[in-house]
Amino acid sequence: MADRVALRRPGMRTALAIFAVVTVPAIGGLWVSAAGDRSDAVADAPKTAAAQKSHPPHGPEASTAEDTPAPQELPGVRECGVGKPVVEPKIITLNCSNAGVVASDIKWSSFGADGADGYGTVLVSGATGSGSPASFPARLRLYDVTKVDGMMAFTGIEVSYTGATPHAKAKEVYTIA
Repeated sequence: MADRVALRRPGMRTALAIFAVVTVPAIGGLWVSAAGDRSDAVADAPKTAAAQKSHPPHGPEASTAEDTPAPQELPGVRECGVGKPVVEPKIITLNCSNAGVVASDIKWSSFGADGADGYGTVLVSGATGSGSPASFPARLRLYDVTKVDGMMAFTGIEVSYTGATPHAKAKEVYTIA
């Protein structure tokens, strides 16, 4: 008869190798699945007023200052009171102390020298407790045109929520310059 070899318990190196083979792919899978959340955070980040500026047209259809009379200066919105005012901005930071409240995807129905009306989405960081920003549809009204650093700018914005509200208020007013 053949002698039987006694069964051995796996050694520490074998157990560690099995643990690594199982754990590393599992952690890698979690990291890859969270990549979508990381890319969404960049897309949801507020943009500065400089990123919203439209570039002047180039080519034969571009006009020069001598060809056209100077239009009446329209007031704009300064990013947290800094920089050149942007006319019809797509994004406005409402809470400049921590950038936790941002109006985005703004569509303006009217934009004039005395005020502006539009609608968009207000993103509030940490409103859901999960760390990701919560979004609230709202109507926006710019008002109080003032000359700031030699440029006309809106200094107030009224936010009227059209659905759910972040702070249990249907209307909020912010100073933006």
